[in-house]
Amino acid sequence: MKLIYRYIILGLGLFTVMGSSCKRDLNLVSQDSITDSTFWKTAGDFKLAANNLYNGLDRFGFEDTESDIAFNFPNSVSNGNLQPAETSSQWSSSYGYIRSANNIIEKGAASEDADIKRYVAEAKFFRAWYYWKLLRIYGGVPLITKVLSADDPALFTPRSGRGETADLILKDLDEAQHDLPAQPDLSSSDIGRITKGAALALAARVALFEGTWEKFRGEAGAAKYLDAAVTASQAVINSGAYTLYTGSGAQSYRYLFLEAGDDSHETILDRRYARNILGHDMPYQYDGTGYNPTRKMVDLYLDKNGLPITAAGSVFHGYSTFSSEFQDRDPRMTMTMIIPGTLTNRVFFPVTKVANWPDKPQRNFNTGYILYKYMSEDPVANNSGQLGDASLFDYDRHLIRYAEVLLIYAEAVYEKNGSISDNDLALSINKLRDRVNMPHLTNAFVTANGLNMRTEIRRERTVELTLEGFRYDDIRRWKTAETELPQDVKGIKITGTEWATRAPYSDPSYQNKVDANGFLIAETSRKFDPNKDYLQPLPTREVAFYSANGKTLEQNPGW
Repeated sequence: MKLIYRYIILGLGLFTVMGSSCKRDLNLVSQDSITDSTFWKTAGDFKLAANNLYNGLDRFGFEDTESDIAFNFPNSVSNGNLQPAETSSQWSSSYGYIRSANNIIEKGAASEDADIKRYVAEAKFFRAWYYWKLLRIYGGVPLITKVLSADDPALFTPRSGRGETADLILKDLDEAQHDLPAQPDLSSSDIGRITKGAALALAARVALFEGTWEKFRGEAGAAKYLDAAVTASQAVINSGAYTLYTGSGAQSYRYLFLEAGDDSHETILDRRYARNILGHDMPYQYDGTGYNPTRKMVDLYLDKNGLPITAAGSVFHGYSTFSSEFQDRDPRMTMTMIIPGTLTNRVFFPVTKVANWPDKPQRNFNTGYILYKYMSEDPVANNSGQLGDASLFDYDRHLIRYAEVLLIYAEAVYEKNGSISDNDLALSINKLRDRVNMPHLTNAFVTANGLNMRTEIRRERTVELTLEGFRYDDIRRWKTAETELPQDVKGIKITGTEWATRAPYSDPSYQNKVDANGFLIAETSRKFDPNKDYLQPLPTREVAFYSANGKTLEQNPGW
């Protein structure tokens, strides 16, 4: 039996079909198990089944260490040392949830009950979601759209092309959005469930990914997907169901990612948490193991006048002091990483000490920058002791937010047309800039300052979505990973700055670990093979299992 289905065919838990190889003229109904004979009767049954699909939504993690904008330890994905593995939790869990989604879709296919159709639509959304999780790292994969029995030949379905995989995802999302409620129509008890806006927004994400992937590889399908990305993102914008979070004034970008931002009108899809029910410990994880922004990320932030820090006329203050590079920059910079000397109520950074002075043994000195985004200010949770009660942290992880939709719209319009109007910039990127009081991006500004519109659109996306798990996908779809990832990971400037007088950077081990310009080198000797590293290897046990049964599961090139 194919490995990815072994655990979902044998022992399917709550929704297992209790079958027998013997045929009898009896209607056998289990008296002590939930089976297909007793389940799937009401909308409540379908809702209960759909609830399981939410369990696989992404939790807080360290995804951006797979790219070039965050660093804690050497990462085999980002530094080119990834090796094929026998198994993959992403592969097996995705197909497990796809199997569950297929079961719901099959059981509700003939129903005309609007409530049942809603949960079938949720299942279609999640089938698309989990196929998207596979597409983004493997490319085209075997497409299973029915519940398989142990002897079904479809267990050995060959891989589909990436276009076919993307098309199934977009088809599921298009069908789903017609039977899903709009965000404003959710009852209070259903806040957090899948909506029409979530289906459209995910469609926009997938279409932009595939459209740009194909465009920058000279493939024929790019225009179709870019059109789809524009259409889907525009539909979300035109719905009027979402707005950017501004409830915390000038600091709204920071507090969006903390407790204040939960259930805001910017939220399209979240991984939800609740104190003492399902909590997380990511503030402690970020402090203890580090989730450090890199030199590359820091230098992407514009100055307060909207100019790159290397541009003529920039008001960049340089690196000479502990805080000089933070001055007169895009405010999102200091809402993403902490300014040295900032007081906090964190366990590791108590208010009686200067927060960012590197004199504590539990600090991570990989790049010299400390994450501020996601640093909770809840005094109860923060002072409960490291890992003492992780369930106290309960702010949600934003998986799809309205800001991303605005960025998708801007990029898709530009890549589709080779240009973007000021009206479209006002509809998208400049709404993000308004929230943080940054100058507008316009065609005249780009021309007058010798900038490149594509570069500025990509910069805006990276800055707005930084450390939210997008960068690895972005540099691969733009086909720039082969340039970006082999570069050294760097951090603060040590030589000739105040950092050279502060332990541990005053130590020779750090003084000698700098580049020619005095910037700390956190990792070197990175590599990226453009012939194979744009996709990850399929689990080797899956490939071997096909082969042992006379079938072929094609491995990705170079692996």
